[in-house]
Amino acid sequence: MDAARYRLCPRRRKIYNGHGIDAAFPFTVAPCDISGRPMSDARAVVLIPARLASTRLDRKPLADIAGAPMIVHVWRRAMEADVGPVIVACDDPAIADTVSEVGGEAVLTRADHASGSDRIFEALQRRDPDGRWDTVINLQGDLPTVDRATVRAVLTPLADPAVDIATVVAEITDANERTDPSVVKAAVGLAPGRRIGRALYFTRATAPWGDGPLYHHIGLYAYRRAALERFVALPHGVLERRERLEQLRALEAGMRIDAALVDTVPLGVDTPADLERARALLGPRGAALT
Repeated sequence: MDAARYRLCPRRRKIYNGHGIDAAFPFTVAPCDISGRPMSDARAVVLIPARLASTRLDRKPLADIAGAPMIVHVWRRAMEADVGPVIVACDDPAIADTVSEVGGEAVLTRADHASGSDRIFEALQRRDPDGRWDTVINLQGDLPTVDRATVRAVLTPLADPAVDIATVVAEITDANERTDPSVVKAAVGLAPGRRIGRALYFTRATAPWGDGPLYHHIGLYAYRRAALERFVALPHGVLERRERLEQLRALEAGMRIDAALVDTVPLGVDTPADLERARALLGPRGAALT
């Protein structure tokens, strides 16, 4: 048996394939999470969508950063957050094999998904068809410097049962980001001392107008399972297409998104220049986050 692909669930003597397929053995098989806990003990799961092809950075999930592929860095951050099992939802066996080699779990999905949300929903259905996980964290696979505290924080708005989807924001401190359309702003009314607020809109424009802080939206989400199922079934919204922001689909459909305030913005790796920045941050001289 390949120990990198299969793990023994010690309390129930069950074995699970790291690619998300039950192994064919002559005794009962069922999934357990990476720590060996039976899946029925877990209520939240972290799903990391990863696509091999990228228009601006080819084979991005496998790009080397300080001796490890980028997807492995993200998986490690999620594991350090310790909020539940961590599964990479990917479109290529090369990514799945890379994750399995470090002891992680991957689920192969269709290659034609339009978004990471669609990809993680397929992985969720394959991995947990009985619906035992009721909270789903969508952690982008190109955030190798994400702080584990940020991953934990995205769950906090879901303490309010009226919230469908949770996300995170950070106050903008760089004046250039206030007008940069590549920096998505969240319109969140946070009173002094408050760290959770309702997100009323997301935009690439400088908003809201007037004195006061602006908030940088970080593309990390926690969904109630029913909300994710509803979201992926919705038609694309008018504002979603105009702003090119997927989360506006939820707001246009009347779903509630709340945001938690965090202290840091992780580096998103989209270009060769971003990759070099990540290597500098996570290399021997800048490995404060490792």
